[in-house]
Amino acid sequence: MNVELRHLRALAAIGDEGTITDAATVLRVSQPALSRTLDQLEKRLGTRLVERTTRRLALTEAGQRLWEQAHRILNQLDDALTEAAAGPRPLRVGFAWSALGRNTVPLLRGWRDERPDAPAQVRRCDDPEVALRRGEVDVAFTRVRPGDDSGFLVVPLYREPRLAAVPDSHPLARRASVRLAELADQAVVICSTAATTTAELWPRGRRPRTVEVPGVDEWLTTIATGDAVGVTAEGTAHTHPHPGVRYLPLSDASLVTVYLVRARGTGHPAGDAFCASAVRLLGAGVAG
Repeated sequence: MNVELRHLRALAAIGDEGTITDAATVLRVSQPALSRTLDQLEKRLGTRLVERTTRRLALTEAGQRLWEQAHRILNQLDDALTEAAAGPRPLRVGFAWSALGRNTVPLLRGWRDERPDAPAQVRRCDDPEVALRRGEVDVAFTRVRPGDDSGFLVVPLYREPRLAAVPDSHPLARRASVRLAELADQAVVICSTAATTTAELWPRGRRPRTVEVPGVDEWLTTIATGDAVGVTAEGTAHTHPHPGVRYLPLSDASLVTVYLVRARGTGHPAGDAFCASAVRLLGAGVAG
């Protein structure tokens, strides 16, 4: 098919930026030149990768798959060149915004003591699974189990409780615990980069109105100002304390399973040892 690295870089940038114009700026090429490169790639593959209209641009299903693979291939190439020049790179560990809560520091300190020759580099990812598929991290921790067809090695580590997050001035804030029903008549803020909480956590017919925000800072601010309440995993209270937010145990909510996820086959040489260390510290064999 005679596909070149420039073709992969073009598709990666287009998928990342969402427009030909912005992708051309990132790659420091002209817009017509980038459009020609994309057309050439589609012709060589014999399939449409990008749907283009006058108002929007979107990757097709084939384009989405190749976009992720392109990132992985380009990252692997960069890694190989860096290692050839400077030696082995750190093990990249992906976390969502609540990380592993109180377990985060003990895990990383234990790994540093166990393997000082293989430092771990923590990377916060909006979607650790996507970062893993793209080769941006070697190991990821997630609270959403990847699908069985993902090709990942998935190890359930432990379960953690869910918490309610309410403004410190809220009538529930002085309670020892709350129930889901006590939140059902209020707006519940949902973070788009954390999929552990949806309206489906409540019974049908008692589901609250939800408000979506893009990140943890907006989530905390929406709660602290009294515009909504939230539901989250226990780790959030440890990693994101806030003076205007009170975290309370939810007495009747299902637990959240924390998973260790990594790609099968090739990877960082210390990946297996890191996974074994995480299992020893955090436990394994959790169903979920």
